[in-house]
Amino acid sequence: MAPQREWLEKNYYDVLGVAQDASADEIKKAYRRLARENHPDANPDDGQAERRFKEVGEAYSVLGDHSRRREYDEIRRLGATGFGGGGAPGGFGFDGGDLGDLLSQMFGNGRGQAGPTAGFTGSPFAGRRTQSRKGADLRADVHLTFEDALAGVRTTLRVTGDGACETCKGNGAAPGTVPVTCGVCGGRGQIAIDQGPFSFAQPCQACGGRGQQIPNPCGTCGGSGRVVKPRELNVRVPAGVKDGAVIRVPGRGGPGSGGGPSGDVLVSVHVAPHPHFGRRGDDVTLEVPISFSEAVLGTKVTVPTPSGHARTIKVPAGTSSGRTFRIRGEGAPSRGGGHGDLLVTVKVHVPGKVGRDQKRLLQELGELDQTPIERERLLFGSDVGS
Repeated sequence: MAPQREWLEKNYYDVLGVAQDASADEIKKAYRRLARENHPDANPDDGQAERRFKEVGEAYSVLGDHSRRREYDEIRRLGATGFGGGGAPGGFGFDGGDLGDLLSQMFGNGRGQAGPTAGFTGSPFAGRRTQSRKGADLRADVHLTFEDALAGVRTTLRVTGDGACETCKGNGAAPGTVPVTCGVCGGRGQIAIDQGPFSFAQPCQACGGRGQQIPNPCGTCGGSGRVVKPRELNVRVPAGVKDGAVIRVPGRGGPGSGGGPSGDVLVSVHVAPHPHFGRRGDDVTLEVPISFSEAVLGTKVTVPTPSGHARTIKVPAGTSSGRTFRIRGEGAPSRGGGHGDLLVTVKVHVPGKVGRDQKRLLQELGELDQTPIERERLLFGSDVGS
């Protein structure tokens, strides 16, 4: 995204309701909250909410990207000091101009590494055509069960955002017609303006900076080539995906401009908790209760696994509560192939109520149990009880 005049006119920090020194996390949280509040699906037939939704997305596309935010802050600073914008006193007359080339000189961006004052002599914009720009990234959410997250699934999501107009196929011209090269700027989209030793550019007024004119605009999109619309997106969620992961679907976001590629769709994954299983990386966790007698004497316990196959583990005599047993290969699918393990932790169950016979037997056991004596010896010294 090349800096445009609206960077001087719009305060994206105000749009998101954050301070200019806000952190990246604060900006992301503000965007997600406002996007959720103003989403067209949550506000049907509310044109104001739809407009607000687009403004919030536009602001985050700049402030959510480190390099774009840096350029935005710098050009706002220059505008405030009269270096550019609107023919302010002492300014250089960037009125309506595309400031991308100025910023490319300042920050490099792969289009030249000169310093802030270099490269302004002559006519650096001669022969330059309208820059192609990648379309905006769109965001969506997918909610999965624990089992679907482990197994992987194909699902259909509803995405709302800029999309190519189906009537004109995105070129902005009415069916049966085509855009024509602008005769004023020769398709460059910019006109060079010489001011003594300096040369600057501003968008061509004849074509609005597009490099093309549309004699017969499309009736659906008004010549813009794009419309805001909901659409369905088929997404493959890979097996073993974790809660909070973000899946990038390339080329399915907003349409590009100037021949640029479409943006991507970023899908945030939300996995519902399971009543029994948990997750620790690629390992799946499971807690199993055992009785006091099973812990003392040992036992065999049959447990479920995420794959649906029951497995039996041997609990040796004298097992303490909290001991974990590993069943290899029964965890979540790993990214590099294979599976994690199932970690089974046994917890000694202490009943809240016992019957008369149970109580009598426990009292007899307590009389034979040396644990209290060993506890006192450990805590208070070897002479206790002697």
